[in-house]
Amino acid sequence: MYAIIETGGKQVKVTEGQEVYVEKVDAAEGDTFTFDKVIFVGGETAKVGSPLVEGATVTAKVEKQGRAKKLTVFKYKAKKNYRRKQGHRQPYTKVTIEKINA
Repeated sequence: MYAIIETGGKQVKVTEGQEVYVEKVDAAEGDTFTFDKVIFVGGETAKVGSPLVEGATVTAKVEKQGRAKKLTVFKYKAKKNYRRKQGHRQPYTKVTIEKINA
């Protein structure tokens, strides 16, 4: 069985036991987090939401909170002596999918 969930403005296909990196969620390490925006549940019988599947949830355990590698954002305009250098580290949450409730 698998499900497509929406989190952090993105859609992610998940199965039970899978480890997934998602946009940061507000939960501490070791906590259980429930994704309630389930768009699709697949398996023997498919359930398609319009836009969400009624009563379907995905339960996950938060393994780690972290930040990705640094990206360098560099802006410049040619021949105008305009340069701006900026760094960015995107926060993420690593979760392990425990149960898909459909």
